[in-house]
Amino acid sequence: MSFRIRLPEGIDTPTVVVDLDVLDHNVATWAQRFADRGVGLRPHTKTSKCPQIVARQVAAGAVGLTVATLGEAEVLADAGFDHLFQAYPLWAGRDDRARRLRALHERVDLMVGVESAEAAAALGAAVRGTDRALPVLVEVDPGMHRSGVLPADVAGVARAALDAGLDVRGAFTFGGHGYGLCDAPAHAADDEVAVLSAAAEALDGLGIVPAVLSAGSTPTAQLSARPPVTDERPGTYVFHDHQQVTLGVAGWDEVSLCVAATVVASHADGRFVLDTGSKALASDRPAWVDGHGKIPAYPDAELRSLSEHHCVAWTTGPRPRVGEVVAVVPNHACTVVNLVDELTIVRDGEVVDVWPVASRGRNR
Repeated sequence: MSFRIRLPEGIDTPTVVVDLDVLDHNVATWAQRFADRGVGLRPHTKTSKCPQIVARQVAAGAVGLTVATLGEAEVLADAGFDHLFQAYPLWAGRDDRARRLRALHERVDLMVGVESAEAAAALGAAVRGTDRALPVLVEVDPGMHRSGVLPADVAGVARAALDAGLDVRGAFTFGGHGYGLCDAPAHAADDEVAVLSAAAEALDGLGIVPAVLSAGSTPTAQLSARPPVTDERPGTYVFHDHQQVTLGVAGWDEVSLCVAATVVASHADGRFVLDTGSKALASDRPAWVDGHGKIPAYPDAELRSLSEHHCVAWTTGPRPRVGEVVAVVPNHACTVVNLVDELTIVRDGEVVDVWPVASRGRNR
C-alpha cells in the first residue's frame, strides 16, 4: 500500500489525524478535474465540518458550498462563507425554523431543496416580505428511493414553488445508491444524469430555464459530470476512506484521514485489540467492505468487531505488538469526523495545527 500518513511520535489515542499535504492534493486535483470539464464543484461540507478545510475548497474554485442542515449553514455564514445550498427538503413549518431560515436568507446567498407543495408553501411563508425571493432546487429521486420526486412530478412541485413566491433555479439529485455495491457508481451516475435531464425538460415546459442541475456523491461525481449537469456535490473526496478505496474512487495514497489507535492486547491466536471502538471509528460497515476499517501497515488484518472502546482484529500475517500505535483508515470518514471536536493536522509526521470541527452537533 502507498499510504502516506505518518503518525507523530507520542501521539495520544484515539485521535483523528489529517495529513495536510494529502488533503491539499485532494482538494486541488478534484477541483481541476471538474474545471477541465466545465462543471462546477459545490462540495458538501458535512464531511469536514471544518472552516479551514472549507476555505481551501473555496480557494480552489468552488462555485458554492453544500450543507445538510441550517445549523451547518449558520456556522459557515458566521465564518464568512456565502453561496450556500442546503441539499435537503427543508421543512420550515415551525416558527423557530422559519425565523432561522429568514435570517440566513437575509444575510447570505442561500438556496434550499424542496420536493413537495407543502414544503414550498412553508418556505414561501417563512421569507415573505424579504427583498428577494428565496432560491430553491427541486429534488429528484434518481432511484435511491429516499427523498425526491419522480421526474414526472417535477413540474407540479416547481409550480407550487412559484405560486409560493420562490425562485426556482433548477433541480438536484443524489445518487447515493452508488454506495450499494462495488459496481454501482457507474449505474447511479447514469441515473443522476437521466433524471436531471428529465427535470430540465419539465422545468422548460413551465418556462424555467434551469441555471442549476446539481448531482453528486464522491463515488458518482466524476462519472455524472457531463451535460446537462452543471455542478457536482461530493464531500468525502477531501479525506477519502476505506469505502472510497474499495469502490476504486481513490488510491491509498489519496487517503488523508485516519484514526491513530494503540494496540492494547495482542494474542498468539492472531487476535489483537485497539483502543479505538465505535466511538472513534463509527460503526458503518457496508456488506461489500472487509471489516470496520483498514490498517495499511498490517493489510492482512481484518477489523472484525467493535464495541464502544475496543476494536478486535485478527490476522494470519504479522501482528502488531502491545503499545504500538497504528493508523486505521475508517470505512466512512464523515461519521468519524462527527464524533470528535477537533482534527489533528500533520505534515511529514509532525503536528502542525489542530482544527476545530466547528459544525459538529449542529444537526438541525
